[in-house]
Amino acid sequence: MYAAILVLTAMALAIGLLLAVASQHLRPPPDETAEAVEQVLPGTNCGQCGLPGCSVGARAVAAGEIPVNFCPPGGRAVAEEIARITGRPLVLDDSDDGVRRVARVTREDLCTGCLRCIKVCPTDAIIGAPKQIHGVLPEACSGCEACVEACAAGAIEMVPEPVTLANWRWPRPMEANDRAT
Repeated sequence: MYAAILVLTAMALAIGLLLAVASQHLRPPPDETAEAVEQVLPGTNCGQCGLPGCSVGARAVAAGEIPVNFCPPGGRAVAEEIARITGRPLVLDDSDDGVRRVARVTREDLCTGCLRCIKVCPTDAIIGAPKQIHGVLPEACSGCEACVEACAAGAIEMVPEPVTLANWRWPRPMEANDRAT
């Protein structure tokens, strides 16, 4: 009986060692572009781009399968950085104004504190307590709109991200002229 245990243990150790060596020597080389793109992405794995996660999206954009502005939560800043990393041009369509949208409780009088929005938020950007008015941390919001759909009272809306030093942009000359008139 002890002989069988020793033989099986030795076989398990030998196979484990063989698998460890094979995983080190047979591993495909890493894609530096995909790794750099993944570092830029928000990493919330929200699925807004239609892909199951940020790592899959990073590999797809590095391979040229999807455009550089594929990540809605990242907004224009992330798209510009991905374009810089991949060397591909950033092309914005007419529906993309380049402004990242985040959730905000705009109608505090309608917020009942039901906690539905907190339960569906993938990034824990919503703060609040039961039967209290909730708030959204814009820097943590991924813009997935899950809380808007979950809010039965209609108190949450998607609004442009507050302007900070990290996302501020010079206005286009035409936009500045339009505001002056």
